[in-house]
Amino acid sequence: MAAAPVIAGTAAAQWMAAARLGPAVLALLVALFLQIGVNYANDYSDGVRGTDDDRVGPLRLTGSGAASPREVKTAAFVCFGLAALAGIALVVVSQQWWLAAVGVLAILAAWGYTGGKKPYGYMGLGDLFVFIFFGLVATLGTTITQAGRLNLESWVLAISTGLFACALLMANNVRDIPGDRAVGKKTLAVRLGDPKARLTFTTELFVGMVLPLLLVPHNPWVLLIYAVTPLAIGAAMTVLRTTDRRELIPVLKQCGFINLGVTVLYAIAVLVHQYLG
Repeated sequence: MAAAPVIAGTAAAQWMAAARLGPAVLALLVALFLQIGVNYANDYSDGVRGTDDDRVGPLRLTGSGAASPREVKTAAFVCFGLAALAGIALVVVSQQWWLAAVGVLAILAAWGYTGGKKPYGYMGLGDLFVFIFFGLVATLGTTITQAGRLNLESWVLAISTGLFACALLMANNVRDIPGDRAVGKKTLAVRLGDPKARLTFTTELFVGMVLPLLLVPHNPWVLLIYAVTPLAIGAAMTVLRTTDRRELIPVLKQCGFINLGVTVLYAIAVLVHQYLG
């Protein structure tokens, strides 16, 4: 998931003939370290709260006892520190100094998802923050650090990648509804209830796939992204139909591939349009 918004933002910058490798690599490092860090932070916070004591999904380090809470927490903060260093370098290279404040907010959001006294992920706000930081901030930030401005392409792709990230989180939380409800973790999926949460997942995928059609008048090659449509349909059908929550685990990977596939194919569409017409 970390690479998708960076690829999308870089492709949007290339549409303005302004893509730059250095800032793109730094943006990727920021996104990658933040994603790894938030995974460790969630592992630690959910583990010490006992949320993972009855887990359907893959093994977690803290909850399973495979690593001590202190070790997992340390790993999270090391990743946040590395993200901060890459972010500082990105700010200096791009001269977009105001992004330093955005970076601080991103790290606080990464920890606050399940960490602290009042984690917002336990209040049903996780999806909103994922959309903002793994969709809008990551994609638009990548574009503006390379091109110095935004365009329609960057906004459309930011919203689409954000929706795909939300779909991944929704599938994860639909899987965990019984366990989360039992421990008082009120994710958006828990608040919506099982049927509505599954419909929300499908809507997020659908809107994320349809939005890029707005770019077709500028570049007909954008239609290349619809090569991933069968994967999206398969993921939606699984979420809508399955009664075995373990079958939702592969959907998480499918959502990641959909997000990555759309952004890579869009980047190819930009290059084909610019070099072949």
